[in-house]
Amino acid sequence: MIALDLDSLRRADDDSPVAADRGLPARAAEHADPAAGLPEPLARALAAKGIDRLYSHQAQALDEVARGNDVVVVTGTASGKTLCYHLPVLGRLLEEPLATALCLYPTKALTRDQLKGIESLAAHVPELDLLTGSWAGTYDGDTPGGLRRKLRDRGSVILTNPDMLHQGILPHHARWGRFLAHLSYVVIDEVHAYRGVFGSHVANVLRRLVRLARHHGAEPRFIASSATIANPGEHASRLTGKEMAVVTGDGSPRGPRRFVAWNPPRIASGKSAREASAGGDRRSAITEASRILADLVANGVQTIAFTRTRLAAELTAKGAAERLARRSPRLAAQVAAYRGGYLPEERREIERKLAARELMGVASTNALELGIDIGSLDACLILGYPGTVASLWQQAGRAGRGDRESLVVLVAKNSPVDQYLVNHADWLLARPAERAVIDPDNPHVTVGHLRCATHELPLGNDEARGFGELSGELLMLLEDEREVTRVEDRWYFGNSAYPAAEVNLRNIAGPVVTIEDQTAGGRVIGTLDELSALTQLHDHAVYLHGGDTYFVNELDLVQKIARVERRDLTYYTQAVTASRIRIDRPEESADRPGVEIGYGEVTVTTSIPMFKKVRFHSRESLGFERLELPEQSVETVAVWIAPGTGLLSEDREMGEALIGVANVLVEVIPVFLMCDTSDVGAAVDVTRQGATGLFLYDRFPGGMGYSRGALDRLDEILDATAKVIAECPCETGCPACVGSAVPTVAANDLDTSVRGRIPDKRAAAELIAVLTGADGTTGPATTPNPAVAVPEAASAAPPPAARS
Repeated sequence: MIALDLDSLRRADDDSPVAADRGLPARAAEHADPAAGLPEPLARALAAKGIDRLYSHQAQALDEVARGNDVVVVTGTASGKTLCYHLPVLGRLLEEPLATALCLYPTKALTRDQLKGIESLAAHVPELDLLTGSWAGTYDGDTPGGLRRKLRDRGSVILTNPDMLHQGILPHHARWGRFLAHLSYVVIDEVHAYRGVFGSHVANVLRRLVRLARHHGAEPRFIASSATIANPGEHASRLTGKEMAVVTGDGSPRGPRRFVAWNPPRIASGKSAREASAGGDRRSAITEASRILADLVANGVQTIAFTRTRLAAELTAKGAAERLARRSPRLAAQVAAYRGGYLPEERREIERKLAARELMGVASTNALELGIDIGSLDACLILGYPGTVASLWQQAGRAGRGDRESLVVLVAKNSPVDQYLVNHADWLLARPAERAVIDPDNPHVTVGHLRCATHELPLGNDEARGFGELSGELLMLLEDEREVTRVEDRWYFGNSAYPAAEVNLRNIAGPVVTIEDQTAGGRVIGTLDELSALTQLHDHAVYLHGGDTYFVNELDLVQKIARVERRDLTYYTQAVTASRIRIDRPEESADRPGVEIGYGEVTVTTSIPMFKKVRFHSRESLGFERLELPEQSVETVAVWIAPGTGLLSEDREMGEALIGVANVLVEVIPVFLMCDTSDVGAAVDVTRQGATGLFLYDRFPGGMGYSRGALDRLDEILDATAKVIAECPCETGCPACVGSAVPTVAANDLDTSVRGRIPDKRAAAELIAVLTGADGTTGPATTPNPAVAVPEAASAAPPPAARS
């Protein structure tokens, strides 16, 4: 197996950082032939590329397409999913030279990589006679104007991203009449990436695409591919609006894989490492990963290290290079970082060097998680749980392609979810992937696309129903605002605006704040929705972008502009927030002795009275500064847990217990649902009956389905929460359990009133024992019972225990 000298990476007084070391068996290839065979030109093209037979999942996908079905292929990284759509597209062009195909990818880099793939295959099919013109190409913001016109007028295969389809193609569909009239296939690669708000927007973009294709006389079929998720058919169907045939049996080979769970040793000020093992903070995951990366590169093992942030990628690569430089400058030069923000030519050069093994180590954000061709690597380091099981194995799959052996090392951070997973590695390895969640009918999402649809083409009442049950009411609201006009049974856009420019596919519809860098002449470096801007871009905040620190001179809420300047700062800022909850409409409720669990519509009102400055790395507080910002209210959905009185020991406070449980819950939820910790908020508030309650809510107006999913799996989530608290060796609470101290890269969190402090661990342990039934009672039931009355949360401010 690949050499990883664990002993050489330990320090003399450390306990072993290896929490688990498991061998995963190899898997042999399974081949099959499509029922109808392959067209001879395509069979010759595959043979020219060294492919004699297709894998079983490739053949099954081609059979489903041949039957006229829409299909989603769900197999592992490097399993050859691209042939599942390249072959049908090229086969269709052999049958009908006027046919067209639209291929959607979540990133520009992946789009260009896939263009090379289809061009390479088509180069061996002279019968297509396409290579003399602009028959295929990428159409995005980097495409020159002349090439854009050629692709639009003559292109057969357009590779683009949802943003360009939304803003640059659909609003100009009249110019795309030829392409849309002959549209045969719509390819959606990496369909698991389209979840949450982004996925909900993309589903509406696809609704608009299908509508315009029908207007021009076409009825395209969808071919989608995905990493493993729990609900591929359901998710792809919600995304496309089509019933999807699902292909899941992965016929590609896989070599033996070694999985190591690495838990950095504990440290504590003024104590030896062995004394510190009873509690306190842990060594930096970045430092540990740098050591492992350097060791592997020095031993000739080509390795990729995945990080969650751009800054972490840079620091990991820098740390590894510095260690290697002590051995050899040549080795140090073989390590690089890869992230967004680099020039396209810089990224392409890194990809080329990796494929040619001129680089032996790279630290990357998830920009390389998707299927960009970087050759066959030997090992993969993952700095902190990436948020989902699907992403974990997507990243792990970048190493050991084909039947090559590989090494995967998960380096844990000092957070509840990481500590839980590295100490339950067997559970993690056996765990199925999560369910992807979208809500295309969320009115806050749909309303912007109804504006776009009426702008693109008058919208009939029958067509409007394709945008969700509330589309009729939304159109009437737009009519009241004089944005659309109804004439008989059709809706027309009512002004001269360009609505597609006002819909950001990554945000809920609403005000967007533009970030201007005053040190670069007012250059726009990004945007944020207004609610996030209040916590991240308030006056005198430190904004992190591309690994750089920017000082916010002014947040102009009238013009929606944040004016920032680049500064080298040694601290970050963290907004101090307080949230109060009003239950608007209870929908479900369940009881257990002394505890009520409910779900329904709520209004979350957040105030931001101050912020604090925190020094990087040491997390030392440098003081507070007051703010005068308007309160923000969001109508969303939530799950709430309202314990009664008398459940805890007399010396334990319920507010402290709920804050501790909330800190862990919000970290654990992503293990069960396909979401980020930033998608779900946690707040502790007082009900009208005087009891304190814990609320888990979707941070998006109208909700995205996360709270609903949490209610469905509440018993599992609470059980995992109990294990995190019980198994942490600290006595009174620490960042790895109930404390959940906000890390540098996650500063400016909306719920720092809950997550930025360390409450009473013993109180949290007593409460979670009640909630899980570990105190001798039965665990919480989750049977819907709308008839049960649920107390409303008070409009009064939270109790002192719920504030920073």
